[in-house]
Amino acid sequence: MSAFVDAQSGGFSINLVHRDSEGSPFYNPKETPARLVGYAGRRSIGRVHRFSSRSISNPSDPDAQLTANNGEYLVNISLGTPPFPIVAIADTGSDIIWTQCKPCTDCYKQDAPLFDPKSSSSYRTVSCSSNACNSLQSEGSSCSSDGSVCEYQVSYGDQSHTQGDVAAETLTLESKTGNPVALPKTVIGCGHDNAGTFSPKGSGIVGLGGGPASLVSQLGSSIGGKFSYCMVPYAAAKPTSTMNFGTNAVVSGNGVLSTPLISDPSQPTFYFLQLEAVSVGSKKIAFQGSSIGGSGNIIIDSGTTLTLVPTDFFSQLSDFFSQLSDAVETQVTGGTKTSDPEGFFSLCYVPDSSLKLPPVTAHFKGADVVLTSDNIFIQVNDKVVCLAFYANDQLSIYGNVAQQNFLIGYDLPKQTLSFKPTDCTNT
Repeated sequence: MSAFVDAQSGGFSINLVHRDSEGSPFYNPKETPARLVGYAGRRSIGRVHRFSSRSISNPSDPDAQLTANNGEYLVNISLGTPPFPIVAIADTGSDIIWTQCKPCTDCYKQDAPLFDPKSSSSYRTVSCSSNACNSLQSEGSSCSSDGSVCEYQVSYGDQSHTQGDVAAETLTLESKTGNPVALPKTVIGCGHDNAGTFSPKGSGIVGLGGGPASLVSQLGSSIGGKFSYCMVPYAAAKPTSTMNFGTNAVVSGNGVLSTPLISDPSQPTFYFLQLEAVSVGSKKIAFQGSSIGGSGNIIIDSGTTLTLVPTDFFSQLSDFFSQLSDAVETQVTGGTKTSDPEGFFSLCYVPDSSLKLPPVTAHFKGADVVLTSDNIFIQVNDKVVCLAFYANDQLSIYGNVAQQNFLIGYDLPKQTLSFKPTDCTNT
């Protein structure tokens, strides 16, 4: 039985599957862990180019610097009536929900079957005069040549693109309780012309950003403007993370810390925070970060693996970890420095048993978030861990490694983001 769950009736939760874990169409058992982590790091850098441009480009602006297939977590959804299953990338750095659709004038090869709008009794194209189309004008919507159908186009920096019709369709989510959650009249992009470097393993994107086309914005008051997620560590035996909506997303209890969630009207997709400093033991490094985002200086993003910081800040941070001294606050014990097997990371260790770090705290405005070794270092193979930060002067992003084993709650009406230390394998 399908049921629309709103904030008044409780809320709902769904599973997120990491793209490199079993159960993901991207999973490749032949890849080494070191290579997979290296790929994830490079995807993090690719997202900088995406975030430095508009999320959805105007059809007359084909050179917007975006990167295709660039998220880390997948979600099982269905479109239409009867429901047609799709495995989509869940992305807090995107707004539009889109998938490839029949008929295709030019489509990339996709392993999974394509969605056929003619097979769905609930599919309706959106007219150019509709509120849905008007709300997307700032994000690149346009009219078909005959003026009857609202269209979208997303262009990527590698010349990949997707374009097609804007439509209203029933989107169904697989909840953790086993009861599907049907969301009728969800605005989606039905792509009829999609080409470039898209992976054949991918079949769609669910945007979770702050723009009007995202799933979060479309759910709106029905979820009370609240969502949260809890990401398991990369090395966890259980590869499934959790995302919550509505009252299920409320973050409360002991240990909760909250910081302002900052929006920028010129870039509504992104969720900005104000990071004031990071301390390693008693040594505090002031953080300047990006100049975009108004008073916010760092984007929090579920789809970026690494935490990207300015070069000067990264140099100071890595120096604190690499300099072994007699001072307890700067000492890293239980490990021997080594090089990254894939040559991507600059600071790596071979832990003796467990890597022991001095206390590390991310000082957000109003919230001093104490990080664990799993938030600071990422395991690249059975023997080596590497610093999960990367130097980048273009844009600062608080990545998902730093968020692992925290319940991260977004309260959009109150404009707050909350952190609660949590064993995410038990959510």
